[in-house]
Amino acid sequence: MSRGVLVTGASAGLGRAVALAFAERGDRVAVHYHSNRTDAEATLKTLPGNGHTLIQGDVATSPQHIADAAEEALGGVDVLVNNAAVAPTSANAHPLPEASFEHWQQMWRESVDVNVLGAADLTYCVARHLIERGAAGHIVNVGSRGAFRGEPDHPAYGAAKAALHAMGQSLAVSLASHDIAVSSVAPGPIATERLAGKLTGETGAALNAQSPFGRVAEPREIAEAIVGLTDSPWASGAILDLNGASYLRS
Repeated sequence: MSRGVLVTGASAGLGRAVALAFAERGDRVAVHYHSNRTDAEATLKTLPGNGHTLIQGDVATSPQHIADAAEEALGGVDVLVNNAAVAPTSANAHPLPEASFEHWQQMWRESVDVNVLGAADLTYCVARHLIERGAAGHIVNVGSRGAFRGEPDHPAYGAAKAALHAMGQSLAVSLASHDIAVSSVAPGPIATERLAGKLTGETGAALNAQSPFGRVAEPREIAEAIVGLTDSPWASGAILDLNGASYLRS
C-alpha cells in the first residue's frame, strides 16, 4: 500500500536519494526544502509515480506548518525522515582552542535549533497527526557517525546528532503503544554535492581511506537502508551504523 512520506532537506544530496528510494517503492513523497526551490523542483521531477508534492519551510521555526502541509497534501504522513540539518562546513567549524566565544555560541545555537529542536518539534507534530488518525507510522532520524566518533572541529554537530539518537530511542519506547516506530541511522561520509570538493586530492584520499572499502558511501546506499528501517516496527529503537566499517563501536 502506498504511504505518505515526508523527507526533510530533500532538495539535494542524501535527502534527494531518500525521496527517490521511497518513490520507487510506490510511496507518495513530500519533498521538503528550506530555501532552494529550484533544486527541490529538480528532485520532484526525478520521482516516479504520482501524488508527490513540494513543502517549503524552516524546520527550526515552522515545524507545525510543514507537518500540516504535508499531512494535507499527502492525505496523511505515514513516514517521517528527519534529514534536514546544519552540516559541517569550513565556514561553521568551531574548534574550541581557535573559535571566538561569539562564533562558538552561534554555531551551537544554529546546530541545536535545526539538528535537535527542529527535528524534535517536527516529530511531535507528525506523531500527533498519526495518533489522531489512529495510524501506524515510522520515524527515521538521520544522525551521524560523529555522535560516537567525535567531531573536534564541529563539536556542536556531534553533540546534536548524539541528542538526536537519544531522542529517537526515548520516543521508540514512548510511541510504541501507538504503533509508531522510531529509529536512527548513523552514516559516515557520503558522496553528496556538499562533499564533492573534498573527495579529490589528498583530502579525498584520506576520506576514502577511513573505510576498508577504500571509498565513502553513495547516497543510494544510505537511502536504501533508511527505507528498509520502515519495513518493520521491530527496527524501532535501533541506531544503525552506516559507515563502511570506518568506525566501530562496542
